[in-house]
Amino acid sequence: MLKVGEPAPDFELPDQNGKPVRLSSFRGHAVVVYFYPKDDTPGCTVEACGFRDSLEDFKKAGVHVLGISADNEGSHQKFISKYSLNFTLLADIEKSTIRKWGAWGKKSMYGKEYEGIFRTTFLIDSQGKVKKIFEKVKPEGHAKEILSAL
Repeated sequence: MLKVGEPAPDFELPDQNGKPVRLSSFRGHAVVVYFYPKDDTPGCTVEACGFRDSLEDFKKAGVHVLGISADNEGSHQKFISKYSLNFTLLADIEKSTIRKWGAWGKKSMYGKEYEGIFRTTFLIDSQGKVKKIFEKVKPEGHAKEILSAL
């Protein structure tokens, strides 16, 4: 897992339209990078809609929002369309960035262990350093929680 004060590892991932997006291209601006398990599932939908509904506040604060999951571009397009999402979703099908950022590991549900994405959010400052880490995120109200931390 990354630590506060460390440089955020750069990545290049395709967005919902297949266009490559690099974290380093946001230098000079703060960025929220949030990792979520799966498009169009209950918790992930609540979390994404929270960002959607608060996006103007993030923009006023000069903060970009990037969501990352292991879903493909087509899945992201459907998710965006279904819920009128107004920010970028990135596809990390190979889970390379998810793993590098420490958002992948063993989880358990109903006594069964499996590997999956930890719902984790990173606030990256304008110099590309980790400013704050939100672990074990609760989807409801998470966008407001981040705005409060700004």
